[in-house]
Formats: sequence, C-alpha cells, structure tokens
Amino acid sequence: MEINSRQDIIDILKDDTINEQLFSYADKVRHENVGDEVHLRGLIEFSNICKRTCKYCGLRCENRVLERYRIEPDDIILFAQKAVEMGYKTIVLQSGEDEYYSTDKMCKIISKIKELDVALTLGVGEKSFGEYKAYKDAGADRFLLRIETTDKELYKQMHPNMSFENRVRCLKDLKTLGYEVGSGCLVGLPDQTIESLADDILFFKEIDADMIGIGPYISHPDTPLKDCNNGSFELSLKVMAIVRILLKDINIPATTAMETLNPNGRIIALQSGANVVMPNVTTTEYRKKYEIYPNKICINEDPSQCRGCISAKIKSIGRTISTGYGFHRK
Repeated sequence: MEINSRQDIIDILKDDTINEQLFSYADKVRHENVGDEVHLRGLIEFSNICKRTCKYCGLRCENRVLERYRIEPDDIILFAQKAVEMGYKTIVLQSGEDEYYSTDKMCKIISKIKELDVALTLGVGEKSFGEYKAYKDAGADRFLLRIETTDKELYKQMHPNMSFENRVRCLKDLKTLGYEVGSGCLVGLPDQTIESLADDILFFKEIDADMIGIGPYISHPDTPLKDCNNGSFELSLKVMAIVRILLKDINIPATTAMETLNPNGRIIALQSGANVVMPNVTTTEYRKKYEIYPNKICINEDPSQCRGCISAKIKSIGRTISTGYGFHRK
C-alpha cells in the first residue's frame, strides 16, 4: 500500500472499503520494523489538578464536579517501586498542569525513580526550556505532549488562552534536549476535518516523533462539549495505522480510549500497528478521579490485575511481553 502524499492519506481516510487491507499492512510494517514484542509501561496518574481549560477534558480547572487529588512525591516514588516489583521497565508519570510540583520536587521524584533502573517518561504539559532541561538532567528519558490537532483555528477553539505556537515550541525544545518525544491527536473533535487529520499525520513525521498516541475524542458530561458526538473507533484506528506505515519504527500505544469505545479496542490496535500498552499502576482510589473522559476502562482493578489481564490478552494473539526498556529503535 503506497502512501506518497497528503492526498493519498486523505483518500485512504475517506475510503472504508480498504480498511482491512490497511490494518493488515500496518501490522506487517510493525512486525518487520519493531518486531512482535509489546512494551508494557506502568502509568502513574499523580495529580488531576490542572490550570488549563481545554474544552474536551474532564480535568479542566473549570470542572467543579470533579473531586481533586494530588499524590505526594514520596508516595509517587512508592508507586514506582511497586510497579518495578511487578516487572515494569518503563514508568510513565502523568498529571494535569499542577504547579504544586515545582522543578525541585519533580527533579527529586525523577532522580529517585531513575535509581530503580527504569526508563522514565513524563507527561506534565507545557514547561519552559529550563524546566525541561532540569528534568532531563535529573534523568527523564521521554516526554509525552500531544498536539491534539494541528488545525490552528480548531486548536484555538479547543484550548482557550493557550498558543499553538507555544505547543510546537515545547516539542522542539524537547527534541533539542535529547528526549524521546511523544505526541498524538484526538480523532473526532467537533469541526475536525479529514484534511486536518492528514496534516496531523504529516506533522508527526515532520517533527521526527519517537512515539505517537492516537485516541478517539470521547465526550465528557462536565465540559463545554458535553453534547458533542464521540469520535469514531474505526477512523482512529485508520489514523494510527497510517502513522505506523509512514513512521515505521516508532512506538505506538494501543490507547485505553480505543477500548472505551470497543471492548477489544487495545487488542485490535495491537493487530493494526501498535506495539505499546500503558497499564495503570495507580491504585483504584485515584483512578476514577483522573477522568479526562468518562467510562474509562479498568478503574476498579488493582495494578496487578491490570498487568495480568493485558498480559494474557497480548499472549493470546501470539505476541510476547518485552523485558527491555522499549526505547525507539531507529
């Protein structure tokens, strides 16, 4: 399947008669370039407090319904230790943009977790070059910062008081500092076009991304977009498959949002180009409060149950669990 231009991407996204061919080819590209190992990454959602007002996100600061929490640094480190005991070789620290975690606090957390002999990924939002550098110097390996959409007008609509240019600046700073850089987009945002999704895919190639997460937009009842329709699982899968075909050797997670719309979503994604899964290692008391979107999967399972469940599913499709750190094999 040849994809040589923006128009090729648009045509494939619009043509649902070739979906199975697309998914099968993406799976072949995945097999040939990153192999059959699936990388499990332990996700710690350490604060649902956020200063932003993104219209699609349940963590937005204007959501007064959500019960807020933040986990203290020493307890974050304990969560990481437990994840390592379960066999995780990568820890992912994710939060809303919570200014309680100063640079010093974050660097202490990073350096302590790095003592556990793991790769460390951060997903803590927009920061200054100096803050990103401090995190890198403390030992952080990767950073996740989704662009969500490269349509500047749509970005402005969805992200009040934020700047598309600053988002791109952050991604460039992270690359300059030597991070493995992850980004991604939401599929199905109100007023999003197939053409803008094609531009998103080309943007990921342009920034030489190391990891791309694709997820369907899921409407949250406590946001301004509460009456909007959810995105499409199938279209999200198509965007992900094209990303695999164009960025052959990057890491691509099978996202939990996929499984929120389809009971077998993550396994289908793993058979359509994905090679990473990020099981939640935060305990159940916090999981239900980290509600970016409603009806998240596995919120009542403890971390060991989550790992056991997804591991069994992965093995059932003939794939193996990686014992490595899962760095981008360029």
